[in-house]
Amino acid sequence: MRIELLHIDGCPNSVEAGRRVDAALAALGHRDAAVHMRLLESSADAVGTAFAGSPTIMVGGVDIFPNGAPTSDLACRIYSTPGGLAGLPTVDHVKDALSNHGL
Repeated sequence: MRIELLHIDGCPNSVEAGRRVDAALAALGHRDAAVHMRLLESSADAVGTAFAGSPTIMVGGVDIFPNGAPTSDLACRIYSTPGGLAGLPTVDHVKDALSNHGL
């Protein structure tokens, strides 16, 4: 299954999102799983994807956090976390979402 992190240039959360996905995969016993970083440079790049703002984490082309509405706007994404709204999901949320998608 392909794991992708869709992001935009200048997103302050892209690198940390990748780290959190890696940490969640390691916790699930998938240290060898590759996370493909995919830079969206234009609205056209987002068409036909599940992009719901940067960063969007996908497994097999599906957003693992389905509450985000797909958009072609190159914008940041907001996640609901135990500490309130944030630009990133927690490692535990990523881990749970990956588990729900078969990992």
